[in-house]
Amino acid sequence: MNGDEQLLRGRVYGRDHDDPHPGPLPGRTYAALIGGPLDGLLLDITGWGTREVDDGAALSTELGRFPGGRSLYGPRHGEPRASTPGVVCRFHHRGDTP
Repeated sequence: MNGDEQLLRGRVYGRDHDDPHPGPLPGRTYAALIGGPLDGLLLDITGWGTREVDDGAALSTELGRFPGGRSLYGPRHGEPRASTPGVVCRFHHRGDTP
């Protein structure tokens, strides 16, 4: 794991590395990002409905195949989900788009 990967691991997507609380917060719901340029980050999905979670997310990043583009993440069909706050599911990398 290189320095950039270590910097990302356990942080919440969208929070700066120098944020006083870059990690998960109590009472919030997260998806763990698996693979791709955002591997190891958590995505805050608090308040998302089942359909929104099923659709996944297109996340802005400079780290993907297209700098300034988006990395596509979503759940795998049939993968288990928890119903309590914390990390409740995994979003797997599906590719990148400009």
